[in-house]
Amino acid sequence: MRNAFTVDVEDYFQVEGFAHTIDRRSWESFRTRVGDSTARLLDMLAQRRIHGTFFVLGWVARRHPEIVRQIAEGGHEVASHGMSHQLIYTQTPEEFRKETRESKALLEDICQSPVTGYRAATYSITRRSLWALDVLCEEGFHYDSSIFPMRHDRYGIPGAEAAPHVLTTPGGNHLVEFPISILRYAGAKIPVAGGGYFRLFPYSFTRWALRKLNERMQEFVFYVHPWEVDPDQPRIEAGALSRFRHYLNLDRCAQRLGHLLDEFEFDTMRAVLTERKLLPLQ
Repeated sequence: MRNAFTVDVEDYFQVEGFAHTIDRRSWESFRTRVGDSTARLLDMLAQRRIHGTFFVLGWVARRHPEIVRQIAEGGHEVASHGMSHQLIYTQTPEEFRKETRESKALLEDICQSPVTGYRAATYSITRRSLWALDVLCEEGFHYDSSIFPMRHDRYGIPGAEAAPHVLTTPGGNHLVEFPISILRYAGAKIPVAGGGYFRLFPYSFTRWALRKLNERMQEFVFYVHPWEVDPDQPRIEAGALSRFRHYLNLDRCAQRLGHLLDEFEFDTMRAVLTERKLLPLQ
C-alpha cells in the first residue's frame, strides 16, 4: 500500500516552539541551513527512487529558490506551507488570504507548475480557524493536510475524521483533506505520523503502529522537517519543553528515517489521493 511521504520545508529557527524567543523580523540575520538539510532528504529519497510532497515555506522559497527547483527537478510535488509560518488562528482571514496567495504564486513561478496542496504552519487549522478551508478553495487549492485528529496544546481537532476524505467547508465548498495520521488502539489515539513523535517513540513502535494502519487498509501520511536530519544545528535558548520537543534524538532521526523508507511504500500526497480517487488524474 502506498503512503504519503511529506516534508515541511522550514529552517530550524522558524519553528513555533522558538517563536517567543526569536522574532520573525530577525530571521534574515540567521545563517540558513535548510538548503543542506533538504538536499540530504532529497538524496535519501533519490537513492530509493521515492517521490514525496514538499510543503515549502514561502520565506524559504523567496530566499532560496534553488531549493524549490531542486525539489521539482527531482520529480517531487511542490506544495505550500504558507508564507511566514504564522499560526492561522492568530491571523485575520484577510491576512491569511494575502499570505496564501503570495506563497502559491511564488512557488508556481519558481517551479513552473500548479501548486494545489497546502499544509498550515503547526497544523493550525483548528475549530477556531475552519474558515481558512474556504480561503484555500477560493485560492485554487485542491487538497489540504493540516488537520490533526487529536488534542494538543497548539493544534488539533479531536473529533475529526482520521482517513483521507472530502470535507465540506463552513462556506459549503468541498476540499480533499488528508489528515495527519493517528492510530486508534485500545481506546487511545496515538500520534504516529512523524516529526517529534517519530523521534520520541522507539522505531520498533513506529513501525508496528504504521503497519497496523496499512493492515486496516488505511494509507498514512508521514512528515519530517529538514532540520530533523541536521543534528549539528545551533542550539537556541528556549523553554525546557520547546527544547525537549525540538532537540530530542536529532542524532538518530536520519538513520530511523532510512529504515522507514526501506520498509514502507511511499509516493507523493497527490499520487496517493489520486489512487484513492479523491483527486482527478492530471
